[in-house]
Amino acid sequence: MTYFLIIAALVAAALIAFGFSRALRTYFTFRGKRIVTCPETHRPAAVRVAAGQAAIEAAVGKHHLHLNQCSRWPEKQDCPQDCLAQIDEAPHACLVWTIMNQWYQGQNCAYCHKPFGEIHWHDHPPALVDLDTRKTVQWNEIAPEHLQETMRTHLPVCWNCHIAESFRREYPELVTDRPAH
Repeated sequence: MTYFLIIAALVAAALIAFGFSRALRTYFTFRGKRIVTCPETHRPAAVRVAAGQAAIEAAVGKHHLHLNQCSRWPEKQDCPQDCLAQIDEAPHACLVWTIMNQWYQGQNCAYCHKPFGEIHWHDHPPALVDLDTRKTVQWNEIAPEHLQETMRTHLPVCWNCHIAESFRREYPELVTDRPAH
């Protein structure tokens, strides 16, 4: 009888561990802000999947996604959420982080012309510069649904140049320009 209880406990522990690992994998796969093409308007929309709910459902063997945020809400909150097919097909490709990483790779800073290497998103995030106004802005200050359009009209700027140009713009009286040798 005790062997049966031990085996049952081991099987239960294995099932719980399997469900927990499945839930964690699902959560990390579907968390984060994403840019999708809205099937209704055929324009970019910023969405967020209910990753916690998807993880709980994955733990019990279900695979059902739904959104908990969309840039088109609250007006279109009752939409059929057909954009989820794009996320389900390529969950990492539509992440804002992935899109921005791919855009910066192989480019040079508009000011110092240094190539972008590994990007440190949390302590030295890169920025963009508007070609018309020459004003720099960090990428996370741009609404995700406008990010792809902004990448067409702006140039990449490294963190150091963004800080220098922001200081130059905010405190011009404290800046002395010296000619290069």
